[in-house]
Amino acid sequence: MEQTMNMSKTTAEPAFDVNSSALADRRVDGTVGKIRVDNPRMSTTDVDVYYGDKHAIQNVSLDIGQNEVVAMIGPSGCGKSTFLRCLNRMNDTVAGCKVTGTLLLDKEDIYDPKIDVVPLRVRVGMVFQKPNPFPKSIYENVAYGPRIHGLITSNADLDEIVETSLKKAGLWEEVKDRMDQPGTGLSGGQQQRLCIARTIAVSPEVILMDEPCSALDPIATAKIEELIDELREQFTIAIVTHSMQQAARVSQRTAYFHLGKLVEVGETNQIFTAPKHKLTEDYITGRFG
Repeated sequence: MEQTMNMSKTTAEPAFDVNSSALADRRVDGTVGKIRVDNPRMSTTDVDVYYGDKHAIQNVSLDIGQNEVVAMIGPSGCGKSTFLRCLNRMNDTVAGCKVTGTLLLDKEDIYDPKIDVVPLRVRVGMVFQKPNPFPKSIYENVAYGPRIHGLITSNADLDEIVETSLKKAGLWEEVKDRMDQPGTGLSGGQQQRLCIARTIAVSPEVILMDEPCSALDPIATAKIEELIDELREQFTIAIVTHSMQQAARVSQRTAYFHLGKLVEVGETNQIFTAPKHKLTEDYITGRFG
């Protein structure tokens, strides 16, 4: 990406130097940039995650705005996927994992003991790194969620949901004549779009994507990226990606993680052309990571 090769000179101060006048918008905890947005769909404050004695996420605060794509980037093991999994309590399934802080969906605390995680994960859906279609037909893969959550009143309703979801996922024209065939028989890119159709079939409010293109070829990746841009009109999206080029193409804001901390967050163009933190600049320019 040419933008990353022609960066303007930015801060040379040591990491988390709170006295730097060039970093006047730095938070007390060291994070640079605009962590808050107006009317966020999800809002997190002072989030910490522990795996036993390991402090995996440290004091992370970040908003995800309505109808925006937030990309989370950083070196392997920096905590971005762990943080993403906090947003629909997928870390509840990990033995010994403890999450503290405040995580709100539409101003409701998703870690409140009264919250049922099943409807929460309907509202905050997830697309995983590796496509994981059910061992069912293409139709049944998409129909499964609406059926078990009681979102339909007739077979006609279900047919409409399946068709609409596949159209939103950009897959309908490719599969409409073979809906009874196994979803596992599709290509990798088609399987991932089937999983996206399965996710949106239950009408989520937020879609989480954990490196959704890492196992795909460039053509399939391009289709998924186009789809993300289209889905943003209806959904709020948070995506973890190892590809800085992908983050630049699909997101409106980008958050850079390092060693379990949120180092910098800002408008995507600013992050890639004029990062305010030296750690971000070093990662963007390939000095490490």
